[in-house]
Amino acid sequence: MRRLLLLTCMLASAATLNAQSKNLTIYWIDVEGGAATLMVSPSGESMLIDTGFPVDDRDAKRIYATTQMAGLKKIDHLLISHYHADHVGGLAALVKMIPVGHFYDHGDGIEPENIQWLNSEKTASAGKRTIVKPGDVIPFKGVRVQVVASDMKVLDKPINGGGAPNPLCENAEQKAPVTPENQRVVGVLVSFNKFKYLNLIDLDWEKDMELACPVNKLGTVTVYQTSRHGSLDGAGSPPFLGAIKPQVVIVNNGPRKGLGQVDPPVSLTPPGQQRAPYEHTSYLRLAQIPGIEGIWQEHLSLLDSDPHHNTSPDMIANFEETKDCKGNGINASVAPDGKFTVTNSRNGFTKSYIAR
Repeated sequence: MRRLLLLTCMLASAATLNAQSKNLTIYWIDVEGGAATLMVSPSGESMLIDTGFPVDDRDAKRIYATTQMAGLKKIDHLLISHYHADHVGGLAALVKMIPVGHFYDHGDGIEPENIQWLNSEKTASAGKRTIVKPGDVIPFKGVRVQVVASDMKVLDKPINGGGAPNPLCENAEQKAPVTPENQRVVGVLVSFNKFKYLNLIDLDWEKDMELACPVNKLGTVTVYQTSRHGSLDGAGSPPFLGAIKPQVVIVNNGPRKGLGQVDPPVSLTPPGQQRAPYEHTSYLRLAQIPGIEGIWQEHLSLLDSDPHHNTSPDMIANFEETKDCKGNGINASVAPDGKFTVTNSRNGFTKSYIAR
């Protein structure tokens, strides 16, 4: 009996310590190449960015399981970046599993083929919805979440120490805009003292360039979650990556979505035409960022499984095809002094960094 009482007290003490943690915790949830990121602030408030695919409620269940692991009874803030099925498809199921306090999105601009996803969010967010624009700050106690892009617009003025002319913009390749909904994405810069986390979801090359050229509007960041799931065929322009200079990159890819695609495929490059003067293999382009310290992947790319085109196996959360995938995630714990540890939930492998 005394041993049972002692164990109960130890567990209660651990729970109290966890509740009093001063760290910011980030969970990159595997939604098979969608994007779902849960943050829990030192105050215990929570913010989720996107809800994954609708398929069999798989992603809603994975998100819910992560909220339970984090000890949450509700999601305080939910940001829907844009109205594509891989980002908002899991919403209808998720709100039946756990309450959501408030919703944020880019507004009602939409193409007819995506109207069902806008309607899904409108139904879930009735009376609890805020439309955000560049420069807005989403209230998240203890952490600053600033909107840097929304509804086809980006910041007017530099933030985070940005503002310097970017020499990489000279003669840089320009690309045509991608689908309108990807250009409407709500992108955010999350700041916790020295730690800076940039998540631009599916924002495209053209908007990258608007944020990076002719001056860098974002400054440098600690962690960059790859745009467009790491495919960098229509994002991740060299002037942009060279401006933000992330220390750590999180690739939110799927087994056959995102990382592994190149632009254009070598086989489709017209005879006699030179490819643009930058690295087209996404992993290698990320690995060439000055000062990069780590690249973590949700999945081994089965589009291009060359070990030279993927990160270290210890830093890959999943290796299987979707049908066999366990849905392992990647987590980070960030201390107030800028020290942070990234963990692969598949194998417990961790690596620590210090925000510059």
